[in-house]
Amino acid sequence: MSQVRVIMIYLAWALLWAVVQTALLWSVGFSARVAVSDALLTNLLLTVGGYAMGTGLRYYQPNIREAAHLVGWSLGLAVLSTMVFYWVTTRAFRGDVVYLDFVDATLAVRFLFTWLMVLLLLLLSWFWFYTLERQQDEQRRAAAEKLAREAELHTLRQQLQPHFLFNSLNSISALVGAKPEQARKMIQQLSDFLRGTLRKDNQQQVSLTDELQHLELYLEIEKVRFGHRLQTAIEVQNETMNMHLPALLLQPVVENAIKFGLYDTIGDTVISIKATAQDHHLLLQVQNPYDPATARPQQGTGFGLSSVQRRLYLLYARQDLLQTRQEENQFITTIQIPQKNDEVPDHRR
Repeated sequence: MSQVRVIMIYLAWALLWAVVQTALLWSVGFSARVAVSDALLTNLLLTVGGYAMGTGLRYYQPNIREAAHLVGWSLGLAVLSTMVFYWVTTRAFRGDVVYLDFVDATLAVRFLFTWLMVLLLLLLSWFWFYTLERQQDEQRRAAAEKLAREAELHTLRQQLQPHFLFNSLNSISALVGAKPEQARKMIQQLSDFLRGTLRKDNQQQVSLTDELQHLELYLEIEKVRFGHRLQTAIEVQNETMNMHLPALLLQPVVENAIKFGLYDTIGDTVISIKATAQDHHLLLQVQNPYDPATARPQQGTGFGLSSVQRRLYLLYARQDLLQTRQEENQFITTIQIPQKNDEVPDHRR
């Protein structure tokens, strides 16, 4: 609720009380002039007191343990308002003995009513500013957490690139003398890959089609490094092509598969990549062979997979989206990406 709206509600409330008080005084025999003057003066003082309290609470918010301060403020304002009311009426209605006698007789009741109303207004104002401060604290905390999450995501992304870049540059260096054409081609491919990496931010969602196109650039570079030993088999359901996932999520997973599939084995290696739709999730599966005699994937899936798991947690607040398992001589990494309802194909159509 905006501050202007709160002020309008507050003024409407004061006007309503003035009307009620005017009607009561007029019904017991006072003239309309006296009744209106009494009601307007009373509620004017309450309005000024309420404004003063609101201004004070804007700069000083006593906590619950300091509630006695609120009681003290309300008593002080009630005494001051009653004294001002008595001073004004005794001079404005000096010749109206009946009304002044009524004022004297009801002064204690007026003080009690004023104190209760001031205390109510003070508590409402305190609650309003307390709630507003809590909301602002939550917004600041959420903004800080978002910045920290984005910084961590950026750091994870940056940590993935250097060793891949170093390996690629070493391969280019080895090709420059013997196969300059391949070296030039690899430089162009590396340039395209890095350009695509820089264009995407950490939380950007891309379609599976775009992600696979970028992955192809990475695989072409790796195929130059490993030659015929590296082979890939990509199997994608048509309905998953427009489903979305965080940008650049597949590359570190495939890189991990190449690491375990080629570094610790001999002969040709097939890296299998599958994408299916299942229960409002995009299901990605990357599979690579490994030699149980030399490879030890069970002791750690490497920084690539751990960073992907951390990134998925930061984006979706779930720890179960990345799973790994071993079947015979195959190491399988499975990733689930939750999809919005409008991104999930409707097979009933």
